[in-house]
Amino acid sequence: MAFTNLSAMHRATAERLGPRVALRFKRDGLFHDLKWVDYRRRADLAAAGLIARGIRFGDRVGLLAENSADWLTADIAILAAGGVDVPVHAPSAPAQVGYQLAHSGARAVFVSGQAQAEKVFAVLDMLPDLEFLVSFQQIESGGRRPHVTWDGLIQAGWREGNFGSGLVGKREEKLTRDDLATIIYTSGTTGKPKGVMLTHGNLLSNAESTYANNPLLPEDLLLSWLPYSHIYARTVDHYLSMFAGVTVAIAESAEALVVNIAETQPSWMTSVPRFYEKVWASVESLSPEKRSMALRRIFGSRIRQLTSGGAPLPKHLAEGYVAAGLPLYEGYGLTESSPVISFNSTSHHKVGSVGQAIPGVEIAIAGDGEILTRGPHVMKGYWKDEDATRAAIVDGWLHTGDVGQIDAEGFLTITDRKKDLIITSGGKNIAPAELEAMLVREPLIDQAVVFGDGRPFVSALIVPDMETLKQELGAGHTTLKVEENLIVDEPAIALVKQRVDQVMKAVSQPERVRAFLLLARPFQIDADELTTTMKVRRAFVLAKYRDRLEALYSSRPGGDGGG
Repeated sequence: MAFTNLSAMHRATAERLGPRVALRFKRDGLFHDLKWVDYRRRADLAAAGLIARGIRFGDRVGLLAENSADWLTADIAILAAGGVDVPVHAPSAPAQVGYQLAHSGARAVFVSGQAQAEKVFAVLDMLPDLEFLVSFQQIESGGRRPHVTWDGLIQAGWREGNFGSGLVGKREEKLTRDDLATIIYTSGTTGKPKGVMLTHGNLLSNAESTYANNPLLPEDLLLSWLPYSHIYARTVDHYLSMFAGVTVAIAESAEALVVNIAETQPSWMTSVPRFYEKVWASVESLSPEKRSMALRRIFGSRIRQLTSGGAPLPKHLAEGYVAAGLPLYEGYGLTESSPVISFNSTSHHKVGSVGQAIPGVEIAIAGDGEILTRGPHVMKGYWKDEDATRAAIVDGWLHTGDVGQIDAEGFLTITDRKKDLIITSGGKNIAPAELEAMLVREPLIDQAVVFGDGRPFVSALIVPDMETLKQELGAGHTTLKVEENLIVDEPAIALVKQRVDQVMKAVSQPERVRAFLLLARPFQIDADELTTTMKVRRAFVLAKYRDRLEALYSSRPGGDGGG
């Protein structure tokens, strides 16, 4: 069935499924259920409350909160009121919050509690358009803007009586697939972040096509943990599950994910490579038979599909999970494409690829290897940035900035980011993602970012697997010498160099990593080194360590040596 807007899709599913469980969430140590009928009623009441406070058709409303059932309900409420939601990543700093709310012209913002509210209060001078806050938990006022609690907003909606077939219904009826649904800001690794404008039609088409490519079953339970402020979870966990009418269990956190898997026994799960890598590292040393048993115990007896997106999935991981009887399917997309462009499916999959184009989506490869895509999933443009929009969308084709190739069967393979390609001073073109994937396959290496554009050879930032490193160094070497977040311990550097040299034998001389810095801690979201889907912010990280990386070239002009 073709829906006219996202709120109408949610209402139709809620009316069809009524007393069935829509959301499962943890509170006071126990999982609680929210039925579809109650989910819809709360969204309608909150929408009526927003209208009562003056939110007009097309107004922007911020959402600054961690994942929760309230986040999802607030999203539907904003859309049902005819608003445009502006999700802000929960770990964002006050300046980032201020920029996104100010640039979007948000008139209101939802916050989870005091900590997020304080970020808004700290930048109120930047926010002349902001009129009020809504808090999921009780907060103390910042003094210069009124605020209402989530329960208070719902009660206000009840008093208005404008939910359901009233004013909320009229707002919903007015919405079309061409109307703006959300503005999602890119990570902004270079320059200011851009606001990606996605319409109801963009998001609906992507949910519909993703479902056609990989249908969810009525009895499925989807465990959701990726941030809803990111387009991947927003579409695949939220809107796709809504379209399919399946139950979504909301994980407590990334740290509690394995425990939550055991508690909920999901049949479907979306994640990013970093999680699958960590699970794999915990079982990789086992024999194939014991490894398969361990993976099945971790993911439970009901799991029938794992999906991966947001960053490249190392081929050996997909092969390892499949060999263990756990189908791990990789897809590809970006915020500007709502996000899914291609995905492997149960009937059509190829390990090492990101699948075939989902229904209704076109993919082409430009002369320079850049991946282009066209279809109803392509964004409306960048908010208040016509120049950037014209550069990104040419004759209807979205220029992804990624480089790849399509085989005879239509399977797409990503080779690198166009702007990340390294061209050495000797003229050698090198795809850093391929080298990084090779490096992290070595058990001693946890994370890697390579460097070398315009330089005589390739160098790298390497994060070792600390536990494995200490084990291999031996019981007599439990403390590593660290200076300014860099490991300068000679035995540790020598051991890692030995492994790097071994890995690099598989590539040509110009492609080999010949020097590296050994970092004392993993890249972190809080340090702005990772995106919310745990993808390394390459430009930021390389800029952070640029002086130390440059020193590798002055100390080793010939390209020999290690850390």
